[in-house]
Amino acid sequence: MASIHKNIPIDAPADHVWDALRDFGALHTRLVPGFVTDTQLEGDVRIVTFANGTVARETLVDSDDQRQRLVYAITSERLKQHSASAQVFAEVDGRCRIVWIADVLPHEIAPYMDAQMDLGAAAMQTALARSAKAKSAA
Repeated sequence: MASIHKNIPIDAPADHVWDALRDFGALHTRLVPGFVTDTQLEGDVRIVTFANGTVARETLVDSDDQRQRLVYAITSERLKQHSASAQVFAEVDGRCRIVWIADVLPHEIAPYMDAQMDLGAAAMQTALARSAKAKSAA
């Protein structure tokens, strides 16, 4: 199984970032706007439409406020297995980082997933820094 790890520095406080990350239905408005164009909730499943036109069904596995960790799984015809977690860690300077890990099969899809996660990470950095700055200015 391919395991993809992203360590994403975020110029925003951990509580602000966790609040956006745990908002499972708001990917397109709070966490990764532009990278994700729409999110629809059906119970514990979110149907995610990405900017490249791909649609994914992501099932919420766990949302842990104490650990600031969210876990989800994707089911599709292209993927034999996909599970992912994103966890927020506070830094001493008032910023934080997100550790995002995805385990995927088949191995051949890993380069695509890795590139998509890079795009998602960049969108997170931009959106969360912007929203934290706007919140502190208000």
